[in-house]
Amino acid sequence: MGNVSGRFEKQEYSQNSENTLTVVSSVMSGLKKASPLQKGLFWGITLSFTALVSATVGAAVALISPLPAPIGAIFQKTSFPTQTDILEDQAWNSLINQQLSRPVNILVMGIDRVLDAKNSDDVFKGRSDTMLLVRFDPSDKTVRMLSIPRDSRVRIPGHGFTKINDANVHGGPTLAAEVVTNTLGDVTVDRYVRVTTDAFKELVNLVGGVEVYVPERMYHKDVTQKLEIDLQEGWQNLNGDQAEQFARFRNPQYGDIGRVQRQQILLKALQQKIFSPTILPSLPKAVQVLQQYIDTNLSVEEMLAIANFGREIKQDDLRMILLPGRFNSLEEYDGRSYWILNRREIRTIVANNFTDNYTGGETSVYSLRIAIQNATHTKGLARRTRNYLAKRGYTNVYISDDSSQKLETTAIIAQKGDIQSANLLKNQLGIGKVESSSTGALDSDLTIRVGDDVAQFLDAQQ
Repeated sequence: MGNVSGRFEKQEYSQNSENTLTVVSSVMSGLKKASPLQKGLFWGITLSFTALVSATVGAAVALISPLPAPIGAIFQKTSFPTQTDILEDQAWNSLINQQLSRPVNILVMGIDRVLDAKNSDDVFKGRSDTMLLVRFDPSDKTVRMLSIPRDSRVRIPGHGFTKINDANVHGGPTLAAEVVTNTLGDVTVDRYVRVTTDAFKELVNLVGGVEVYVPERMYHKDVTQKLEIDLQEGWQNLNGDQAEQFARFRNPQYGDIGRVQRQQILLKALQQKIFSPTILPSLPKAVQVLQQYIDTNLSVEEMLAIANFGREIKQDDLRMILLPGRFNSLEEYDGRSYWILNRREIRTIVANNFTDNYTGGETSVYSLRIAIQNATHTKGLARRTRNYLAKRGYTNVYISDDSSQKLETTAIIAQKGDIQSANLLKNQLGIGKVESSSTGALDSDLTIRVGDDVAQFLDAQQ
C-alpha cells in the first residue's frame, strides 16, 4: 500500500478559492479582446472549477477538475504570476506553462452536509453520497472517472467490513483514500476534493438547468427525510432541485447502481451545457457562490495546471467506468444492501485505466459479452442485430431490455471502459457512435443501443 496519509496535508481552501476567483474574474473582464489561446485557457479554468464543484453527483469532475500530489514532482512550470491582469503577455505565458508531467489521480467525494456542524470543517464529516476516482492522463490526453458505488462492501481499518461511504465519517479524506487504494490494489491517490450536496443544485441553477431524458416516471415521498421526488418521463430541462431528485431516485431493480448511472447521465448533460458559451455570464457568480461548498488540499497552481490540461480535452476524451460487482442476495449479510465487488474485473479495469504501462488487452472483441437494446419504434430490431453479429462470429451476444429513449444514431457503450473494443465493433459495423460510460446493461462488456440507422443498415444488407 502506498503512503496515502502523507499526501494529505491540510490546506486552507479559502485562499485557493480567492486566488482562483481573481484569475477567473480577470479573464472575464478581458475576454472580448483575448486571443484564441487565452480563451482556451479560460475554458479550461471554467471546466476545472465546474468539475470540482459538481462532483456531488458525479456530475462534472470528469470535465477537468482538481489535481495531484506534491507540485514539484508533477509540474513542469515557470514562475507563477502575481499580477491580477492575466491578459498581460507575461502572466499568460506563466499560466500556460503550468503543465502535467505524469498521470494523476484525484479522489472526489460528494458529502451529505452535517446540518448541526459547529464549524466549517465539521460540515464535511458526513457520509459520502458519491465517490469518484478521477485520473488525468497527459500521455493520451484523457480523463477517466471511476464511479465507486456508496454501498460497496469494503474493509475499513479499525471498523471491519462495511459500506465504503462510512470511510469519510470515520477518518476523513485520509482514511477514505487509504480504503480506495486498498480496494483497487495499491492505486495511488494524489489529492482529494470534498463537496457538499448543496453545490450541485446551486451549479445547475446558475447555468440555467440541464437537459436530461428521464427514462421513467419517478415518484417517491419520504416524510422523515423531507424528500419528495416527482419527475415525468421524457426530455426535461431540470433545475437544481429536479436534478438532485433525478440523481437520488432509487429504482428497486437497480438500487444504488441506478443512481450511479443517472449521475453519469447528468455528467454528460452538464458537460454539454458547460461547452455552451451561454454560461459565460454566469461564471463569476458561480465561483463566488460555490466556493463555500468545497474542501480540498489542491493548490491554486495545481488547479491551473489541470485547467491548462483541460484546454486540450475533447468531450469524447472523457471515459466513465463503474466499479464492477453485483448486488448481494437477501440471504447474505443479514439482508443489508451491499454492492459486492468483483476482484478479477477490478484488476482488469485498473490495468486498463489506472496504470502507466498498459499496452492493450488480449480478449477478442468477438468473445466479449455484448448486450443489444432496441432504441427505436421498430419491433424485432434487437433480434435482427443479434443475428447479424452472430453470423459474423460474435459468440456472446444477447438481447437486453428496450431503451425508453429513442435514438436516430446507434450508441455503442463501453460499459467497462474498453473503448478500444467498442471502436473495433463500430468500425466493423460501419455505423454508430462510441461512448465510455456505465449506462448500458450492467452485466455487459459492450452495449449496443440500436438506433434508426441500424434498421437502414440491415435493410441494405438484404
